[in-house]
Amino acid sequence: MILHKIVPVAVTALLLISSCKSTETITKQQMPELPAFDTEGHRGARGLMPENSIPAMMKALELGVTTLEMDCHVTKDGKVVVTHDPYINPLYARTPDGKDITKEESQNYAIYQMDYDQVRRFEMGTKFYDTYPHQQKVKTYIPLLAELIDSVQNHIKANNLPQVFYNIETKSVANGDNTIHPEPAVFVKKLVEVLEEKKITEWAIVQSFDPRTLKVLHEQYPNIRASLLVSNKDSFEENIERLGFTPVVYSPNYKLVTPELIAKAHEKNIKVIPWTVNTAEDIARLKAMGVDGIISDYPNMYKELQN
Repeated sequence: MILHKIVPVAVTALLLISSCKSTETITKQQMPELPAFDTEGHRGARGLMPENSIPAMMKALELGVTTLEMDCHVTKDGKVVVTHDPYINPLYARTPDGKDITKEESQNYAIYQMDYDQVRRFEMGTKFYDTYPHQQKVKTYIPLLAELIDSVQNHIKANNLPQVFYNIETKSVANGDNTIHPEPAVFVKKLVEVLEEKKITEWAIVQSFDPRTLKVLHEQYPNIRASLLVSNKDSFEENIERLGFTPVVYSPNYKLVTPELIAKAHEKNIKVIPWTVNTAEDIARLKAMGVDGIISDYPNMYKELQN
C-alpha cells in the first residue's frame, strides 16, 4: 500500500518537472531577439500623423520601423486605449461635434472616468498642432489597443512585411491610482490580457516611468520584456536599484545619454534606447556613441541611417 501511494506521487512530480522544463524551452525558443539597432516610431509617427492613432502606426510601418511605440490608459469600463494623456488633450482634440476644448474643460474629460464609447467619439487629427506643423490632418479617434494591434497585424500580413515589436507604455503615477488610472496590478493585468488575446506577448515590451507597474510585470509576467523610462538625473545604479530587477531596456531622455551610461548598461546586458530624438544630427551622434536604438517622432529620418 505504501509503495502504491509513493509511486504515483513520484511519477506526478517527474511529470511536473518535465512539464516545467518543456514550457521553459518553448518560451525561450519562441522569444524573438530584439533588433540589432531598434528604430522606434514615437506614438507611431507623431511628427507626421496624429499621435497614437492607427494612421500613425500605418505611417510608421510604411517607413520601415522595427518597433511601434505607444502609450496606454484604461477607461472606466476597463478597456485599454492608446493615448498619452489622462485627459482629452485640448491641444489636438475636439469634442464629438467638432468644437475646440479649453484647458479648463479638458479636466471634465478624464479617460478613466469615461466609458470607451464616450472616449471613442472625441475627434482627433483635424486640429492644427503647432508643435508638429508637418503632421497630416486626418480625422481619427482614440483606438482600443486591441483594435490597433489587429490593424497592424492585418496590414503586416496583407503586405508581407516583417513583424514589428510593440513598445507599450503604462501611463501611471503614484498619486493617480484609482483616479486617473487603475492601480498598477490592475493596469498591468488588463494590458497583458490584451497582449495574450492577440498573441503578441513575445513581440511586446512594456515600458514605464513608474517602477511599480514594471515590478508587477516582472513578478507576474516575467517572460514579457520590461523597459525602464528615465527622465530624472539620478544615476544609472540608483534607478536600477529603485526598480529592483534588471530590465531588458533602459530608456532615458536622450540628453541624459553618455558613453559611461551606455557602458554601465551594457555590462549588465541592458539595451539603451533613448527618447525622443528628433534631429538627424542627434540620431547620428547617439548611434555613434553606441546606443541600441532610437525613439523618434520622425521615423522618416531613419532612412538616413541606412545610407
